[in-house]
Amino acid sequence: MCFNPGYPCECLTSGNLCEPCKMTAKDRELEEAHLSNNINAADSAMGVSEPEMDTSSNEVVRDRGRNWGWMLSAIICLNILILGCAFVSGGTSSSVNISTTDLQIFILFLLLLTSIWMVYYIIYNYRTENAAFKDRHAGPIWLRGGLLLFGVVSIIMDVFKVASYVGYLHCDSGIKVAFPVVQLVFVFVQTYFLWIHSRDCVQVQKNLSRCGLMLTLSTNLVLWMTEVTEESLHQTIFPEVPTNVTKLSRRQMYINRASYGDDQCKCSHSSCDIFKDAYYYLYPFNIEYSLFASAMAFVMWKNVGRVASESNHHHVRFSLKDVFIGPVLGILLVVAGIATFIVYEIEMKANSYNEESFDTAVMMHFIMNIVIVTMMSVCTIIGSTIFKVDHREHISEKNPTRSLDVGLLVGASLGQFIISYFSIVAIVATGAKGHLNRLNLTWGILMVIQIGLQNFFIIEGLHREPFHEVEPDTVVENPHVVESSKDGSKLEKVDLDNKPNPDVEARGHGGTAEHKHKLLWKRRVLREVCAFLLLGNIILWIMPAFGARPQFDHDTETQFYQSSMWAAIVNVGLPFGIFYRMHSVASLFEVYLNS
Repeated sequence: MCFNPGYPCECLTSGNLCEPCKMTAKDRELEEAHLSNNINAADSAMGVSEPEMDTSSNEVVRDRGRNWGWMLSAIICLNILILGCAFVSGGTSSSVNISTTDLQIFILFLLLLTSIWMVYYIIYNYRTENAAFKDRHAGPIWLRGGLLLFGVVSIIMDVFKVASYVGYLHCDSGIKVAFPVVQLVFVFVQTYFLWIHSRDCVQVQKNLSRCGLMLTLSTNLVLWMTEVTEESLHQTIFPEVPTNVTKLSRRQMYINRASYGDDQCKCSHSSCDIFKDAYYYLYPFNIEYSLFASAMAFVMWKNVGRVASESNHHHVRFSLKDVFIGPVLGILLVVAGIATFIVYEIEMKANSYNEESFDTAVMMHFIMNIVIVTMMSVCTIIGSTIFKVDHREHISEKNPTRSLDVGLLVGASLGQFIISYFSIVAIVATGAKGHLNRLNLTWGILMVIQIGLQNFFIIEGLHREPFHEVEPDTVVENPHVVESSKDGSKLEKVDLDNKPNPDVEARGHGGTAEHKHKLLWKRRVLREVCAFLLLGNIILWIMPAFGARPQFDHDTETQFYQSSMWAAIVNVGLPFGIFYRMHSVASLFEVYLNS
């Protein structure tokens, strides 16, 4: 032991350390080890910081390139759309010297350029490994199936156009024949392109892909504007007739301008009128094709450079099991709607100068639409109530496809909102006199309510997690215990089995048969609602898409806003309303699969 700490201890020279010296030596060793660890940690931190700085700098450069590509592609799309609007609006005005041939030359350039890019994209991605990842949410089978169906009908329409325009080659421009031929090739290439690559998250040539996809999007939108204009002119051009038959003559369809042929140029074969009437009725499918293609191209553009998350994907399949009331009522509604629509159209054409038959047909059309919209509103309230008592979680994963679906749903519904509100204002301002005005007012109010309720129901359904079948808890018996037990113990075991277990009953969904029955009940009600609403939207799409124009057959709005203004309101809002119904069908089908 050292009793004098002021002098050197003798144990240091002898080699046998005393207790205080041992403690001092241990403290010195620990301090040296701590200092060495701090130095090594600092060295390792310096070594790691350089790669981290390189990674962060690479991310900054990558973000700059991505923003530059987005900006350039958006500028290309905006310029093409504005130029297309100028050509389309100028071609519809008789006072502007822009012919149909000028518009078709501009669109031909866009079609050829877009087709060349799509062929290049297909070939390049086929030859390049890992050129794109797949987004499981994008391009569902119902969307690609709808695109394929509308594409086939669009090709048939182009064939009819070629057969019709060939008869005018001796006195009209050959561009009118070349245009449907090039459009036919474009539709074929684009349908194949979107069917194969609609789920791509492009990882190479990102800026070129963004610009090409925006070119595809803007080309389809210009085509959509052109087709909507042609179809609207076909419906709403009014011939010069005496004032006492103006109302009755609006239902007569006159083919004028908009690439339908000059009145002074006569067809060289007798089938021109047949082909004109045939491809006119195919215009709604071609309009929907352009909108479907635009939506899918936008999703691909949003997915450029994106790496889809590898979250659990629950596969759902279509089944009509235990779903009966909704489909049956929906089919009856579609049949009744088609029957009244056919009678309505026949009365509009056959008895156009018989005012009593005319008003009866319009009244029948209003009543049918009121019945359809009322039933759909009640059905939507039931479905929304089920969502309120349903405890499924909301989807938190970011999904460009779902965001686009919601945006298109809300945006397209504005078209029908515009027509309904303008109609309500006109009827209320004029006093709502007469049974037709009252029915029209009721229809407009119910349409606003139905669209608002349906938007809520669809958006809520799209953001809910799918139902999952959960197996009930299973109690596994130990056979050795049963064999070795006596009669008394068996009786005790039976009593224990018959005794309810609160832990098992309270455990998760499907823990008991009662809770499983409630789960199946909610699923069945939601599927019945979705099936009925889906078929209801189909009949509300069929009637305006194939020529129903009660907005022009009932003249209150026309007299209140004047013909030119009311025609502009309807021609702008109605195409969006038609697209809203078709898009609602697709969205309701997805909600049905998730239910």
